[in-house]
Formats: sequence, C-alpha cells, structure tokens
Amino acid sequence: MRILHTADWHIGQRLHERQRIDEHKEFLNWLLNTIKEQKVDILLVSGDIFDTALPSAEATNLYYSFLFRLFNETDAYTVIIAGNHDSPRHLDAPREFLKMGRIHVIGLTNEPAECVVEIPSDSPKIAIAAVPYLSENELPHVSYESDIEKQERYRERLKSFYQDCVSNMSANIPKILMGHLFVHGGTVEKSERNIQIGGATAIRPNDFPDNVDYVALGHLHRPQNIKGKEYPIKYAGSPIPLRFNETTYKKQVFLLETYDDRNLMQVDPIDIPVFKELCIVEGDDNHILSQAMTETWNEKYIQVKLKLASVRTGVADEIRKAFSDRGGDVLTVEVDLPNEGDKPKIKIEDMKKPEEIFDQYHQTKFSTPPDESLKQTFKELLEMIEVNE
Repeated sequence: MRILHTADWHIGQRLHERQRIDEHKEFLNWLLNTIKEQKVDILLVSGDIFDTALPSAEATNLYYSFLFRLFNETDAYTVIIAGNHDSPRHLDAPREFLKMGRIHVIGLTNEPAECVVEIPSDSPKIAIAAVPYLSENELPHVSYESDIEKQERYRERLKSFYQDCVSNMSANIPKILMGHLFVHGGTVEKSERNIQIGGATAIRPNDFPDNVDYVALGHLHRPQNIKGKEYPIKYAGSPIPLRFNETTYKKQVFLLETYDDRNLMQVDPIDIPVFKELCIVEGDDNHILSQAMTETWNEKYIQVKLKLASVRTGVADEIRKAFSDRGGDVLTVEVDLPNEGDKPKIKIEDMKKPEEIFDQYHQTKFSTPPDESLKQTFKELLEMIEVNE
C-alpha cells in the first residue's frame, strides 16, 4: 500500500491580515494531483486542519470540497485527526457520514480502541492509531499536585494510550501511529504557538511502543525526522510557510510504501511547490529602495527589515509604494534604530498631547495611523483614567 503523510494545513490562516485561501486552494489541488499520480491508497492528515477552532465558511467549504473531490476522483482512504488549533467537535460532527466516503475523522476520544482504524475493514492490510491532540487540561484534577508531577502524568497518559492502541490492532500487518504533539528532539520554529505542554516536553521517542512501523506526526512546521527508535518518527510540517521565518527550508509530504503487506519498505519525501513567495529584504533605506526598483516583486509578500541611523518620517510609506509599483506587497516594515540612549531627549514644553503621541507611536510601530475605532477606544481609556484620578 502507498500512504501519504501530511499535517498542519492551517486552512484559513492569515499572514498580517492577508487572506491565504488561494494558496491553500492551490496546495489542495496539487495534493489531489499527487495522490492520483503516485497512486496513493491512504492519505494521513496529522492535525491542525484549520487555523482556528471557528473557521470561516470559506475555509470550511474548501476543506469539504477537497474531501468530496478526493472521494469522487480517487479510491483513496483518508484518516484525519484534530490538532490543537482545531475544534474536535467541529471536525467530529459529520464523522459517521464521512465514513461512507472512506474518510475517517477522529476529533474527540477517550478510548484508545476508538482511534484504531484498519484498512480495509473487511480484510485489513494496515492498522492506524489515529490519536488526536490530547490536552493536558483533560487530565483528572489532583489536589496539591506540582506542575512537574502533572507533566509527568500527562506523559504517562500518552504512553499508555498509544500502547493500548497497539494492543487493539490486528497482528501481522503494518502499524502506523498518528499524533499531534511535541516529541523531544524536534526543532521548534518561532511561528509555532503552544508547542510544549505546560512548558515541558510532552513525550520522548522511546515512549512510543515497539512493534510499530511509522509515526506520522503533526504540530511542528518544519519537516523532520526524530531519532530514538528503530522505525521512522516524522513530522510532515505545514504545506505553506505560515511565517516569514519558515521560508528557509523546503515544505514536504512523505510517501510511505509497505512491502508484502507486512513491513514498511521505504519513506520518500516529496517537495511541495511554492504557491506564493515570501521574501525578507534587509538593509538601510537606500539599499532597500534600490532593490525595490531594480528587481521584480510581482505577486510576492515582503517583510522589510529596515536599519536607520535616525528617525525618518514617511520612509515606510515610501518603501511600500516602491515595492507596490513593481507588483510586490509589503506586509510589515520592521525598523531598527540606534539604542534608546542615543535618541534625542524631548523637553517638557515640546511634549505632545496623549492622543498625538498615540498617533505617532502607531505610525512608527505599524507604518499606518490608527483607525477611528482605535482612536475612540484610546480616548475612552483616557477619560476613564481622568475620572479615577
């Protein structure tokens, strides 16, 4: 059998308020074509299908449209688990209906046996433990328990849960574990939130049971292998860069193939195309403006890291326009100024009103003035302070 391991789709994610539905649509089109070309039998999605627990109608429609096309245009099975960004109830709602389309979704679960999916059900050739994100908050309360004790109890719960899953699998067929969690040894990016449960490592490689062929993980956005077992433990990573710092490595999915329905034969990475290029441009204002005017930036998202010797009013707007004229979209301008001690001091008589200072701060920080709603909120806060005084 041929199995494709993916994770962390984050449909509906925004990058500095830019909607990315088109990028996800291109990825899912590419994914469907890859499944057809590679003759994939099973698609695995290891959590974080959506970026928020309450995805937009557009994001939800894209998800279900893909599943329908997958059912209608291929013979592949699909196994999906909830991640920490997903609403387990939201994913679980059509669970029984989706089974009729060879789609197995596990969002909520308390019993390991409920997570075991064997494919095909009448004559299993492979067993999958589809374990969704299990929150530390679901543990029963224990009085006077320290954080370290709770973290260790959480780790023990995961260990026993996976062991019980394997115990419920048929013998003599390949076994795959799915999970959405942090495993010790993984490389964490700045773009990942709440990666470690309670600030501690959730589980170690040796905590996974023996007699398993592959662990298909989600949660970390960089594709990577975790050492510590004789079988592969892999994070597929996110299919598109969710932050600018994710542009330094290739995005991938992993193609698995079994041999004689008994062992995992090989695991091959497949590079995902770049659907929207994210660029980081660094330097002083002259260097950045020169780059903007001499290179092609069509349809690219840009992060500018600007180094200035002193404050220069309007430079961010000038940079945005220069890139825009060449087809680029500057999402953020980060200004690096000299140390605070080098900045000029403002005399008391030259100080501005709080509203003016707020406007100036917002312009400096975000390169745009605050909108009327934000100004009104700030004004109300000032009035509340004056009343309390």
